[in-house]
Amino acid sequence: MALKKDLSIDFLGVHCENPFFLSSSPVDSDYEMVAKAFESGWGGVAYKTVGIFLPDECSPRFDITGHPGGAWAGFKNMEMISDKPLEVNLKNMERLKREYPDKVMIASIMGSNDDEWRTLAQKVTDIGADIIECNFSCPQMTSSTMGSDVGQSPELVAQYTEAVCRATRLPVLAKMTPNIGHMEIPAIAAINAGAKGIAAINTVKAITNLDLDSLTAMPAVNGKSSISGYSGPAIKPIALRFIAQMKQHPELKNVPISGIGGIVTWQDVLEFLLVGSSTIQVTTAVMEYGYRIVEDMASGLSHFMQEKGIEKLSDLVGKALPNIVPADDLDRDFMIIPGIDTAKCIGCGRCVVSCFDGGHQAIDWEEHTRTPTINDRCIGCHLCLNVCPVENCILPRKTEFKPGRKPHPVTVKRHYA
Repeated sequence: MALKKDLSIDFLGVHCENPFFLSSSPVDSDYEMVAKAFESGWGGVAYKTVGIFLPDECSPRFDITGHPGGAWAGFKNMEMISDKPLEVNLKNMERLKREYPDKVMIASIMGSNDDEWRTLAQKVTDIGADIIECNFSCPQMTSSTMGSDVGQSPELVAQYTEAVCRATRLPVLAKMTPNIGHMEIPAIAAINAGAKGIAAINTVKAITNLDLDSLTAMPAVNGKSSISGYSGPAIKPIALRFIAQMKQHPELKNVPISGIGGIVTWQDVLEFLLVGSSTIQVTTAVMEYGYRIVEDMASGLSHFMQEKGIEKLSDLVGKALPNIVPADDLDRDFMIIPGIDTAKCIGCGRCVVSCFDGGHQAIDWEEHTRTPTINDRCIGCHLCLNVCPVENCILPRKTEFKPGRKPHPVTVKRHYA
């Protein structure tokens, strides 16, 4: 039986039974889908973004990257906000909140002017939503007054956030675009205008694949395509970076964040918590594997907390931030030289090729025995460790201090399972 610990957490003053939310997307766009998600164990949803504007969608509108038949590396989505009438979506959200009162309903909204933002905020407040998410970041929107173009403008973010906050008593979450250099700037603008938290990141503007016969990007819509949002595991490092930078900013360090971007496993969830997210949101993994991935997330996180003696989920939030420092603050006094376990080595030669062609020519190769040996040209970059296909065959072996540097204790990761 899977271990179940108390994974509850308070977010923006709202009690959540667990930190697992669906992000505003195709996976939570009607009553039946959200009801199934709630029954599967998700703690809440950011219901697919609603607006006054009704989009006219294209077909097809999805594409993926990754090996054929294997797990997705990334997912391209050209879908816009909900194409259902506003009143239908409001009825769905109201019914869901009535039938699942312990689940958290985040109403994601998007307007094109102050009046639309105010109207939408009032309507979702009236139907019983718990939190309002202002979507400032959808990269597929066809209007410059909506979507990620808004999220790149601190002035518009502040203007629309203030309009929403004046129209509701609910806590407001501002959803940020990653299609920007410094997310802290619009995030601070949103908080100063009344938002209580940040959701980050939305999808990254991208072109995935090109059809080499038709010479157009994918998905091809009558021979044409467009730049649109990219999600999935490929963007997780980008999401972690933005969240960490916001949580380390003096004006945002105490602002709650709902983390989004490439989350598939419980380990991914944990990483987002450790860099400062209080809750997480998922779409792409659900589209690939279904709602029941939440069971693995809950079980894995519970076992980790049990193993580490952690009783409250909130105790994990931001725990990794002190160890993420500016590049100038890294200790550069030493080199960690790896060693090769010849008993585990399969003689594939990948480390040799990578080190010679992409590193420092620091691995000698015995052709007859197909045995690699690290020589004294090694500078401890660990390219070999990362390219080796055998688990724990190449590991950090010894610490060498640079000439003239004073030896001191060094923490070294010894196991890479």
